[in-house]
Amino acid sequence: MAEKEKTRYSDAELEEFRQIILEKLEVAKRDYALYQGAIDNTGGNDTEDTSPTYKIIEDGAATLSKEEAARLAHRQRQFIDNLNAALIRIQNKTYGICRKTGKLIPKERLRVVPHATLSIEAKQQK
Repeated sequence: MAEKEKTRYSDAELEEFRQIILEKLEVAKRDYALYQGAIDNTGGNDTEDTSPTYKIIEDGAATLSKEEAARLAHRQRQFIDNLNAALIRIQNKTYGICRKTGKLIPKERLRVVPHATLSIEAKQQK
């Protein structure tokens, strides 16, 4: 008799993934705070004490830096949201199930990309 294919991860496996996600979430939140600090200029490293000749150039560079920080902060916010959504899927015991194929996403993939909702197979079909 053939072994029945697993349809979901066990509670112990889900707990392992939950710990991975919580660790990544902690780092992501810390990084997000750094990007927000760069946008808000909480470091106090601005051009107020710079001579007028260089002020225009430095203001332009500061604007670019803030734009880059805003872009990175936005990406980080999305990552945090995706990790939080993965925690909800763990709670609902639907974590690790490909939303396209309905099959389990391999553990190796989830350990690297814990917020994944598609298997490699489904992602390649896109």
